[in-house]
Amino acid sequence: MSVDELVTAAGRQWRRLGVGPVDRATLTADLRAELEAAAADGVDPAGLVGADVPGFARRVVEEAGVERTPPLYGQVLGVATAGAVLSLIVGYCVVIGVSDVFVAAFDLPRGTHVPIWLAAGVFYGGVAAVVIAGAAIGVRIVLRQASRIRDTATRMSLLLPPALTAAIVLAAGAGWALDFALNPLAIGAESAIVLAGFLAATATARRLSVTARRCGAPTSGP
Repeated sequence: MSVDELVTAAGRQWRRLGVGPVDRATLTADLRAELEAAAADGVDPAGLVGADVPGFARRVVEEAGVERTPPLYGQVLGVATAGAVLSLIVGYCVVIGVSDVFVAAFDLPRGTHVPIWLAAGVFYGGVAAVVIAGAAIGVRIVLRQASRIRDTATRMSLLLPPALTAAIVLAAGAGWALDFALNPLAIGAESAIVLAGFLAATATARRLSVTARRCGAPTSGP
């Protein structure tokens, strides 16, 4: 392997290990300088690194004592989604169980007209609040040992409301375009739009948390 190929392979491994861009650039420059110096002296660069390039890159990080913050995007997205679904199920069961109490407590006088936009806003707002709470709490509890997970949960609480609002509006637009059909295609398209907004906001929250850590932002606890 050439110097460029070795450096590129090591860089990919450092990224997977969660090494920040600043440290990654430093390690890359040092490795390139060493390999180029060895090549100038007639030594095969690949011989210095060895056949196991990922293992070599891992040893370099460990010896240098570089801080690592694995993104864990898959785990964060999976736990957030599971938490959101579970909270919806629990919320639905609670609403069904106390529906009579709610009806009695908020029974409106006869002839009172509730605007459709207000009713829709309360309904979708309640669903979104349950989803956000379930996702953020699930991530915070299940992944509590992960670095920067508290900050991730906080950022999720901030990013999910506008993201879900935009996604619901887009889904409503798609439903209108499909004449609010109740067939699997229409329902699937609307659900996919909302899910995409949820996942995008959650991934962004994690990325911002990891980036802040890597750039040297002060932190407290996990």
